[in-house]
Amino acid sequence: MEELEQLIFRLCSAPGTPGGESPAAEAAAAELSGLAKVQTDRMGNLTAEFGNPDAREHVLLDAHLDQIGLIVTGIDENGFLKIGRCGGTDARVLPGGAVTVYGAETLCGVVCCTPPHLQEGGEDKVEPVDKMAVDVGLSHDEAEKLVRPGDRVLFRTNPKRLLGTRVSAAGLDNRAGVAVFCRCAQILKQEKLNCKVTVLFSAQEETGGAGAKTGAFAARPTQAIAVDVSFAKQPGVPDVNLGSLGGGPMIGIAPVLSRSMTDRLIGLAEEKKMPWTREIMGGGTGTNSDEIATTGSGVPTALISVPLRYMHTPAEVIDLKDIENTAQLIAAYLREVG
Repeated sequence: MEELEQLIFRLCSAPGTPGGESPAAEAAAAELSGLAKVQTDRMGNLTAEFGNPDAREHVLLDAHLDQIGLIVTGIDENGFLKIGRCGGTDARVLPGGAVTVYGAETLCGVVCCTPPHLQEGGEDKVEPVDKMAVDVGLSHDEAEKLVRPGDRVLFRTNPKRLLGTRVSAAGLDNRAGVAVFCRCAQILKQEKLNCKVTVLFSAQEETGGAGAKTGAFAARPTQAIAVDVSFAKQPGVPDVNLGSLGGGPMIGIAPVLSRSMTDRLIGLAEEKKMPWTREIMGGGTGTNSDEIATTGSGVPTALISVPLRYMHTPAEVIDLKDIENTAQLIAAYLREVG
């Protein structure tokens, strides 16, 4: 698992907020460059192709590349940076947090935090993100030289190894999915497939799924599998429809998803005696699979999720065994297509 851990760490160390995925795309391209034909498009998507280019069946494998973050909206008279959400950032984890500001120079900052003694609402009060600010230690004039509205801000944290096969990092949503497809390409490197495969590391999922919409339209696949993260069991959360760390891939069941593809993935997991769980959704999935399935005249689509704790925080947690099992499951599926 050490190589898989290092893959995850490399991917999570590259910044990539919605609309600013270039560094993350470069990191992913480096992992796939020896395994597939890689290119980027105008939306910021990264695509990689392998398998049989002339095959009748064309499978799209999608994982979104972007991560939640913040965007600079202004600079006040004292040099503090005004901020807004860039994706679904959780306001509860921001105050007092260390961040990196990607301006003309890369700056260290801290999200301003009012001591609880001075808060009218006490310790439980959390300001909206657009009422928060980032302190980079500069005056107004100094800050204006290095930072401008539109620059991005991310949690300042390093990936960490936990006990066993678990790791923690910011951005595992969804670099975990990116790692799954990198690992899948490694597994299939020496194999001859009867289908064409396009890997789509899509942009801007956290702000609406624009990359998946345009990427799927351009690829024109005959079927697709999306990989994202979903909720794992943790303290304080009811154990209903949740995955478990180390419990294997979560195979999605929803109206928008292809039942036949889902059933075959479940069958393969059973045949391989692989741990897995169902994830039941009565409407949309909240992932790129919704956009892909309704692209063009429709694309049969399946969804597999990697169990993850503490989503949209600086310390998301996954189990590497779930990355490996998900990659092995998709590889087994691709061997049968065509």
